Amino acid sequence: MKTPTRHMLRWQIAIQQYRVNITIVHKYGNIHKNSDGLSRWALTNTPENPAWVPQEEHHIEGICVTDIGTEFFNQAKESYKIDKNFHILSQLLMKDFKDPSHSSKLNEIWKKAYDEGRFHILDGILYHRTKHTCVMALTDRTLINTILHECHDSVAAGHISEDRTLERVKTCS
Repeated sequence: MKTPTRHMLRWQIAIQQYRVNITIVHKYGNIHKNSDGLSRWALTNTPENPAWVPQEEHHIEGICVTDIGTEFFNQAKESYKIDKNFHILSQLLMKDFKDPSHSSKLNEIWKKAYDEGRFHILDGILYHRTKHTCVMALTDRTLINTILHECHDSVAAGHISEDRTLERVKTCS
């Protein structure tokens, strides 16, 4: 190595004792930039992880804490009245609503998801369920931006990448 950075030099010193048993091969590409370990998420302890260790207890690996109050949820409920599909779904999922033919007014993609049982309503908030997640359904751009801010820009969020922000939004909302 011509001029190693301090991080690379530290790694060189750490693995020097194993030098006889291993061969270090340089690989070109974006994968091996000098990245800061603090900006990377640890792999979850699942069978897909090569370093998976079965555990009897499941520990909390991360908590997304936001400052969203009741005003946010009230705005979400009000925004459902503006969008046609959200309004119809809200009515269909209310306990006292008994007109199933009302679902024919939904756009095709929304009707299919409704027929598959993918929508639920809890405390007046609409949720969309997929195979492994259940996320809050929002229609108002201001509310969507609030969630993105809380999961990306706020001090507690850690200012992570776009992909990881979207992943966090899916699991936190």
